[in-house]
Amino acid sequence: MKNKIEAIRKELGILQEDFAKAMGVSRQTISSLENGRYNPSILLAHKIAKYFDKAIEEVFIFEEE
Repeated sequence: MKNKIEAIRKELGILQEDFAKAMGVSRQTISSLENGRYNPSILLAHKIAKYFDKAIEEVFIFEEE
């Protein structure tokens, strides 16, 4: 699953470390999310979208297999 986390985060001027703290995860988790190496739980995806004040579909790109 692809996402726009890095682009949105940078647009808002938020550091990975600060974003990770706000989400309750490690900076490495945020890095893995941004690089597409990790798919978040639905709860984390919702939390991320809510933090950015966006719909989940605006942050995450769901591709059919």
